This record gives sequence, structure tokens and C-alpha cells, in this order.
Amino acid sequence: MGNLGWPEILIIVVVLLLLFGATRLPNMARSLGRSMRIFKAEMKEMKNDDKPAIEAPAVSPEAEAARRIADPSSVVNDAAKDAESRES
Repeated sequence: MGNLGWPEILIIVVVLLLLFGATRLPNMARSLGRSMRIFKAEMKEMKNDDKPAIEAPAVSPEAEAARRIADPSSVVNDAAKDAESRES
């Protein structure tokens, strides 16, 4: 019962085409592929959850100065965050 040859596979394909139509089968296959890709990514993420997170590298003073020059409003936001952290 376990061995499928070419004639059996051909019959299965013809039956699937008759049941679902030629336009829906590619969409179903595409959807199945996306689902498998998402499933694999989630499984990989679950394995990585056990590992400690990698800390972001410290920002150099030159990069911080360039960021503040490019966005002067960030200076006000940074000052408010600093004040909040000192209060706690």
C-alpha cells in the first residue's frame, strides 16, 4: 500500500485538478510554502529564545554628535529621558 508509482501520482494530480481547478492549485501551493517558511522561522526563533540577547554596541561620541546635529529635537527628548532616569 505504501508504494506510489507514476500512474498513481498522475491519477492523484488529475483528481486534484478536477476538484480544485487549475487556478486555485498554484495559490494553494504558494500558501502552503509561505506557511512552512513562517513555521520554520518561528521554530528557529524558539530555539534562539533560550540564548541570551546580544547587547547593542555603544554609540561613539562622534556618531552621537552627528545624530544630535541632524535632529536637534532629539536633544530635548534626550534631556527629558535623562531627567526621568535620575528621578527613579
